[in-house]
Amino acid sequence: MTTSHSGVGLVSKRLFKTDEFKLVSGRTIRNVQLGYETYGRLNERGDNTILVTHYFTGTSHCAGRYTDADLEPGYWDTLIGPGRALDTDRFFVVSIDSFCNVNSLDPHVMTTGPASLDPETEKPYGLRFPLISMQDLVRSQRLVLQSLGIEKLHAVCGPSMGAMQALEWAATFPNAVDRVLAVIPGNVESDPYLIARIRSWMMPILHDPHWNNGDYYDGPRPERGLADSLRLITLDALHYNWADRTFGRRPQSPQRDPASALENLFAVESAVDDIACMRARVADANSVLYIAKMVQAFNVRSRLADIRAKVLCLPVSTDLLLFPAYAAATVTALREAGVRAESFTLESPFGHLDGLHHIVQATDTIRRFLNA
Repeated sequence: MTTSHSGVGLVSKRLFKTDEFKLVSGRTIRNVQLGYETYGRLNERGDNTILVTHYFTGTSHCAGRYTDADLEPGYWDTLIGPGRALDTDRFFVVSIDSFCNVNSLDPHVMTTGPASLDPETEKPYGLRFPLISMQDLVRSQRLVLQSLGIEKLHAVCGPSMGAMQALEWAATFPNAVDRVLAVIPGNVESDPYLIARIRSWMMPILHDPHWNNGDYYDGPRPERGLADSLRLITLDALHYNWADRTFGRRPQSPQRDPASALENLFAVESAVDDIACMRARVADANSVLYIAKMVQAFNVRSRLADIRAKVLCLPVSTDLLLFPAYAAATVTALREAGVRAESFTLESPFGHLDGLHHIVQATDTIRRFLNA
């Protein structure tokens, strides 16, 4: 294993399979597979596992690289590895791809979703795939962990939608979780403003004629709607400081004044377009819709008193998607329910995504929390 690029070096995706999985709704999915990654080693007592739950457009690839040629490591590479906050000399770190993973066209993502083949028809499910809940995600993750001999978690850590999963873990399996690290968290339920905002992410896909009510796998993909959806998601996850400091008002091309023609763009427009189109290449439109619906429905408020884990919330001061006020409300609600909860604010200029890119500033706080 090389350590030339990152703390955990080269990593590989592993695959868990089960003949069927029964959802909370009562529906059953057959021939289920879940991709996952591990870093570090499980100790003999089996009590040193930290589960990392990923964000909306993320995967289980949270550290290391698949090959030396990879341009970027996993999204929390600065957090995970020997001597880092999630110290792989001490902890066994596991991360699992969600059902309906947004990036289902990525060859490293193998988890079942709408783009998977329905064993009854041998065609992609499309909208025949049942809706999933956040509780379904954590129950599927528990199956993977049990297959590895893990019954209890030292901690569950996750950013954004991962923070929602972490709270769901503590509410659904209170005896299996000692600590919850909720990074860039929402509230204990998705509030109406977030629900409406997520709907705006869904609309470009629903309005793309190639979406075809989810049945597009044998024809043209709804690429324009998907890219427009990912464009909105990208902007919501950033802050205006990012646009101001990175691009200002400069044009995409000095020879093409944006004020002189509709097709002439500012540099910031072109950059966001490029990001969205790049992400769309490995994304599945139906999966975006399914994950969006699941996040809209997230709600653990009525089960807070079940939580026995200690909780640390890490909001970002400039977050314009999951506002710092959401984390404050979460801490208040947890304390009122008798849960030990605290908060540490990441001071960073570029918004929501700094919960991924600037998490290292909370290293000492995270270490204290994991050691307490």
